[in-house]
Amino acid sequence: MRNPLRTSPWLALPAAGWLGWFLLAPLSFIVAYSLAARGPYGTVVFRLSGENFARAADPIYLKILWSSLKLAALTTVSCLAIGFPMAYAMARASRRLRGALLVLVMIPFWTNFVVRVYALKVLLAESGPVNRFALWTGLIAEPFAFANTEFAVWLGMVTNYLPFMVLPIHVALEKFDFTLLEAARDLGAPAWRGLLEVLVPLARPGIVTGALFVFTPALGEFVVPDLLGGARTMLIGNLITDQFLKTRDWPFGSALSLLLILTVLASLLVHLWNDARGARRP
Repeated sequence: MRNPLRTSPWLALPAAGWLGWFLLAPLSFIVAYSLAARGPYGTVVFRLSGENFARAADPIYLKILWSSLKLAALTTVSCLAIGFPMAYAMARASRRLRGALLVLVMIPFWTNFVVRVYALKVLLAESGPVNRFALWTGLIAEPFAFANTEFAVWLGMVTNYLPFMVLPIHVALEKFDFTLLEAARDLGAPAWRGLLEVLVPLARPGIVTGALFVFTPALGEFVVPDLLGGARTMLIGNLITDQFLKTRDWPFGSALSLLLILTVLASLLVHLWNDARGARRP
């Protein structure tokens, strides 16, 4: 006899309610505001208009979006280049050492995100430990301005989002049978070829998951550019924040938010299309 609990649609009601209340309802408000207009003194005039989206298509704002995409992609690639060897070392370590390494990766989550960014700002200051050590060793003749540069923003993004890349790859490599690499070497494949053609394809789910976990929040990041980049670095997340908190142009900020959401959705659709295309290959 079939168990009615297994096929009952009522089981999905809590998840559907949560999704509707915390995702679809706020998104509907953003759509409604994006079609409105800014009134005097920062008020909102609800009249159907597409001028906010036309304004968002201005080359100035598209350039900011393009800069955000480049920085998010660079952050993702950097986290992958650093995180994959880390996850590989964790997977090859002994069980006891693996647990200790996993705790070290998780330690940054024990402190507040803003505190970590401020700590990095102190380290990169002209009178901070990094500059003082470089001056003491003679590597530089005068303090280097790390803060308020694109390099500082990139470093802050990689530092804070690296665990989001390491953990999914570690989960994928933890179940990997490393004797396959030994078999590849026995068949005459160099070590680098075994890694690229055996290890990387089997770890692909973890790599893709980690890339999505890093790219998606990095694209809309505004805390790191604001604290480490200053006024010199304007990304799409900072632009949206300024529209809501400083300019008080909520309709335009909502239009920019929808543009950002559609950009992230497009990247997810491209990923799903590639997965479906790869599944159809013989």
